[in-house]
Amino acid sequence: MNEPMFEIKSEKKEKNYEKFIISPLENSYGDTLGNSLRRVLLTSLHGAAITSVKISGVKHQFSTLKGMKEDVVEFLLNLKKVKFSYSGDKPVKASLSVKVSGEVKAKDIKVPAQVKIANPEMVLAVLNKGAKLEAEMEIESGSGYSLAEERKTGTIGLIPLDAAFSPVSRVNYKIEETRVGRLTNYDKLILEIWTDGTVTPKDALVSASKILVSYFNQIVSPKKVVKEETEEVKDTLGPVGKLSVEEIGLPTRVANALIKSGYETVEELSKAKKEDLVKVRNLGEKSIKIITVALAEKGVKFGAE
Repeated sequence: MNEPMFEIKSEKKEKNYEKFIISPLENSYGDTLGNSLRRVLLTSLHGAAITSVKISGVKHQFSTLKGMKEDVVEFLLNLKKVKFSYSGDKPVKASLSVKVSGEVKAKDIKVPAQVKIANPEMVLAVLNKGAKLEAEMEIESGSGYSLAEERKTGTIGLIPLDAAFSPVSRVNYKIEETRVGRLTNYDKLILEIWTDGTVTPKDALVSASKILVSYFNQIVSPKKVVKEETEEVKDTLGPVGKLSVEEIGLPTRVANALIKSGYETVEELSKAKKEDLVKVRNLGEKSIKIITVALAEKGVKFGAE
């Protein structure tokens, strides 16, 4: 197959929206590219969102705050709509402190220098005269969608939020026939991308394409995968391994010393090192010999070297 030769043209461009024409493509490659790009655009691009919030005077989300028109649930829903530009790996803190009546907007959130708010005019709440709204938030970067349940905490008043990290809000594509010379069986891919304003549609398209290329490169020129060495726990002892150390005929003193040190079953004991057991209180060389004999009677080899 020849190297693909096609053009990418921007047919229409508005705020946070762009329509691209990708043509001419070999027959069926319109769907191949369109479907792949759509999936990656919606699920794999990194963005940032508020993942938890603590509101002064509020213990849980099903509350009301004196002087605030919205209930807490409505306020939290509005917070989830605030869009941030942030590419750091670590979570960062943000705060909100408003003590005057009127609309509270996203631009009132105080964020670190490396964080930018894409929709600063977003209204979060409306306060009556004399009311105040104080909150602390955590902003994280990520991809896809993260449920609040994944970040449940026992801290009273700390409310985890569902987080939609993807900077791409919508993607449409359709395929039309196009011609190259006399041939009419070529595809024209019409791709529309809407973003949340933290990234341009063109940059989103390029980023999604790079992600796809990185996956295909691993097929074309695979890099060696370094596997982390982990000890696999194999159940090679069968029912014997489940026996407690009290059930294999050990003296009570020896059995109690083993249990206190965390060796409660034959399986755990068989993996212990002799030099570690000698250090256990009330155990010595004589006790080690007794343990070795008791395990041998059960057909178990003792002492990891």
